[in-house]
Amino acid sequence: MSGPTPGSLTRVFLVDDHEVVRRGLRDLVDDEPDMEVVGEAATARQAVARGPALHPDVAVLDVRLPDGDGIGVCRDLRSAMPGVACLMLTSFDDEEALLDAIMAGAAGYVLKQINGSDLVSAIRTVATGQSMLDPATTARLMRSLRGPRSEKSPQDERLAGLSEREHAVLDLIGEGLTNRQIAQRLYLSEKTVKNHISRLLGKLGVERRVQAAVMAAHVHEIDTDPR
Repeated sequence: MSGPTPGSLTRVFLVDDHEVVRRGLRDLVDDEPDMEVVGEAATARQAVARGPALHPDVAVLDVRLPDGDGIGVCRDLRSAMPGVACLMLTSFDDEEALLDAIMAGAAGYVLKQINGSDLVSAIRTVATGQSMLDPATTARLMRSLRGPRSEKSPQDERLAGLSEREHAVLDLIGEGLTNRQIAQRLYLSEKTVKNHISRLLGKLGVERRVQAAVMAAHVHEIDTDPR
């Protein structure tokens, strides 16, 4: 992810069907000296049509829109602009929506109950290429996804291409461990762990570590079944 260049303003695109919400978000963002709102949209169609021309660094997307959903918009915007960071904003603590957002490449997922300063911090975080999904949230998702499956998934073949070490790193990502904690657990340097993660993401065809962990969780029971 490229993100804003040093000294430049972080360009923010707002997508929400409620004008009052958009106005409040605009006021929050425009009050910050290092950010600016470059555009708004009230529907999924508007967002996909307007977003690419605005070249935002961050798109703040309502999960539920009148003609679609922010997750689909996230997927479309990232297809047109791979460098944009999508921050999902919702009134609902919906685990399924969170999973869908992760797999669409969203950089973060926050509830509308978040206070203004925390939302601004979240925008700054995802603008730098970091994720707003903390290890505890990742681990909770992994636990909820793990269950018996009777059929092979197309994801199995990609997972089978990982080395034994890469599988070990992936399992620890699924437990919510940081790079440093993984390095300590496997007696490796942090740089080596980062290299393993970069390679396994490439093999799995995903951009974010949590996406890889989600893929692994879907087939975890098959892979570890002793029979």
